[in-house]
Amino acid sequence: MRAEGVPMGAKKPPWLRVGVPGGERYRTVSETLGREKLHTVCQEAHCPNVAECWGGGTATVMLMGDTCTRGCRFCNVKTAAAPPPLDPDEPRHLAEMVGRLGLEYLVVTSVDRDDLPDGGAGHFAEAIRHLRAIPGLLVEVLTPDFRGDAEAVRTIGRARPDVFANNLETVRRLTPVVRDARAGYDQTLGVLDRMKREFPSIFTKSSIMLGLGETPEEVEEAMRDLRAVGVEILTLGQYLRPSAWHLPVMEFVTPERFETFKGLGERLGFRYVASGPLVRSSYRAAELFLRGEIGAPRRPAGGP
Repeated sequence: MRAEGVPMGAKKPPWLRVGVPGGERYRTVSETLGREKLHTVCQEAHCPNVAECWGGGTATVMLMGDTCTRGCRFCNVKTAAAPPPLDPDEPRHLAEMVGRLGLEYLVVTSVDRDDLPDGGAGHFAEAIRHLRAIPGLLVEVLTPDFRGDAEAVRTIGRARPDVFANNLETVRRLTPVVRDARAGYDQTLGVLDRMKREFPSIFTKSSIMLGLGETPEEVEEAMRDLRAVGVEILTLGQYLRPSAWHLPVMEFVTPERFETFKGLGERLGFRYVASGPLVRSSYRAAELFLRGEIGAPRRPAGGP
């Protein structure tokens, strides 16, 4: 059974249309990021929520350049086998910029750097340490899977981000089609499992795209798999095709179906589920929830 929605080939539905970004804080963030030559997922991935996030004191920045060593069929970031070398001053530079912007919540992500011995984990950890020195700033990281390397995952955990995210992206059956061959379904689950087991105080988070041909039963299976490895925060959103080279949209899933998945996630025991057509892995509603949770006494999450 396919998910209920607008069928493939139909015109983009009205619930996927967004307004033109604007506002004073949005302009400040945009101008600063441009001046500092920092890459953001907000821009690289043409995120529809950029105005809401930048205007609300949240941004998602990319480390390690704008060129990825992988070629996932859903992602609009450019790829190459040998990207430029890392800038050793980037972690410090990033923290200085964030301090000037006065952000309250920062999501730090990156391209995959399979060309580096540690996948860039040490560079990522250095950025986390610099950012944690900024008073009042909460730091979420959306990292590569580091090919499942245990020590690379520990390197991130020891730097103590507030939130650790690694995206499952899609259901098990579609993973070989949607993701690069080096990015496995069980590999992602293993990374999330290791982070939660070895660093239980760090919130863990993941994301699933819908509209790629998955069934509701497969989505539920993926959600159960994430809960089984202790993931606490889940986001579900509509896949949108960045170009003709990328995978086609098989379905525009309705807001009502997204609400159904939200209810299912809550019953499965996720602390928070953000589910909607315009939801992305870095989504301000989830971040607002996390602001309230981080620093508060931890309560046990429900089981699957």
